[in-house]
Amino acid sequence: MALFEVTLILLLIAVALTALSRWLEVPYPSLLALAGAGLAFLPGAPMIEIDPELALALFIAPVLLDAAYDTSLRDLQRYRLSLVLLALGAVVFTTVVVAFVGWKMAGLPIAAAIALGAIVAPPDAVAASAVLNQFKVPHRLTAILQGESLLNDATALLIYRIAVSAAIGSVMLKDAVPVVLLSTVGSVAAGYLFGRISLLTLTRIEDAASSTVVQFAGTFAVWIIADRIGLSAIIAIVVYAITIARTAPRHMTARRRVSTYSVWESAVFVLNVLAFVLMGLQARSIVGRLSGEGQGDAFAFAATVLAVVIVARLVWVLAYVAIMRRFARFDSEEQRRDAPTFRGAVLVGWCGMRGLVTLVAAIALPTGFPGRDPIVLAAFAVVLGTLVLQGISLKPLLRRLNFERDTTVDREVAQARVAIMQAALDVLSRKTTAAAAVVREQYEAQRLVAENPEDAQAATEYDRLRLYAINRQRDTLEELRRNGTIGDEAYHRLEEEIDWAELAASPAGRFQPLTTY
Repeated sequence: MALFEVTLILLLIAVALTALSRWLEVPYPSLLALAGAGLAFLPGAPMIEIDPELALALFIAPVLLDAAYDTSLRDLQRYRLSLVLLALGAVVFTTVVVAFVGWKMAGLPIAAAIALGAIVAPPDAVAASAVLNQFKVPHRLTAILQGESLLNDATALLIYRIAVSAAIGSVMLKDAVPVVLLSTVGSVAAGYLFGRISLLTLTRIEDAASSTVVQFAGTFAVWIIADRIGLSAIIAIVVYAITIARTAPRHMTARRRVSTYSVWESAVFVLNVLAFVLMGLQARSIVGRLSGEGQGDAFAFAATVLAVVIVARLVWVLAYVAIMRRFARFDSEEQRRDAPTFRGAVLVGWCGMRGLVTLVAAIALPTGFPGRDPIVLAAFAVVLGTLVLQGISLKPLLRRLNFERDTTVDREVAQARVAIMQAALDVLSRKTTAAAAVVREQYEAQRLVAENPEDAQAATEYDRLRLYAINRQRDTLEELRRNGTIGDEAYHRLEEEIDWAELAASPAGRFQPLTTY
């Protein structure tokens, strides 16, 4: 009961810290990390141990699905080279450098040192996104950071799984390559198959609460099944999420979609809070076990790993940008304009804050794992250090870099809004009733507002015709995303607008296609 009460108090504190982070204009995970560190030294705090396999499934599966659901396939394709160099190259480079430090400085076995490198390698774009959105940095940079945050999790956790298995003797590192290849191919196929099955189920559920429960249960089921049959649960979840993200929204009612998005946003927030709490309590028990000279060595090792992680990312990003710019001299003028800049490289390199994945991967190390205490302490130092040092300094850095405000997404939203308003007018043009005339006036006013945002929105009635027109708007919005005219960020913003319009037009909140009207 004491743990339950402490958890409730910490969740309320987290809400207050989130409000404070908005006021200070710093990433909220930075303040959560400080709170977790304070918890480690709070007298009377409870001691908590969590099953490693439960930690990965409970925390990583929903967060990965949430990130993958919002990933834009268009942006993944457009920036594929940069994403490969970051999500694969930077993760492997950081893992190798940190593993070398762990092996030489802390005397960790090779497999355990690699596990440490994989734990601290993947950055989390969530910490930086709130600040980046305020400054409207170039869309290329935010798209790369968001895509990297998803793909590098899969890369790092795959390396982590293999290294942990090697450290406890269940697999040999020399046998890892065929295991990885088989696991990757099988996981992609399994993720797609699970996604198609999930779509068949979700499209037949009308109740919003039931639909949300099934989504959570399905997410955990995909992770557990993939893990039990020897596949990569991480890759399976990513493919599963991308599969349902491209189809499910069009087959869900507005009420179910609005409810689901709200629940998932809250769930991811709670999981972040609980992960920082657990890490603080883990660090507390580790500090208690370390004493005397060993404690000083452990803190020195943790500080060294933190410095190596920050420097390694900056070196990698600046190096590959320098190489890409050198080869860009032979490209066309348009391609040279799209080449990465050193200002962008500095920002991407500095947006290396570690978050939930690093926390949970460290917590999930089996009890008795070689060097577990210094590894967990180092992981906590990396999360705390990057979120505080890099997170709090991100806003001053952005002012210093002085990027021009990017309006790419705003332009896409405006373009798509005009298109969907015109789609509604076109489908209503064949209706000659007085109600249809009033509804057309409403959409004409909204189209004018879309073209000239300073105009005021008009109001109208005749909800049945509005629902009829909204159905056509959804079709047009889907087509704009399908043909690459807009990205997923613009798509989801407009999808939310249409959802609220549908809810306003229908008290029940359930869309009924007006095929016979």
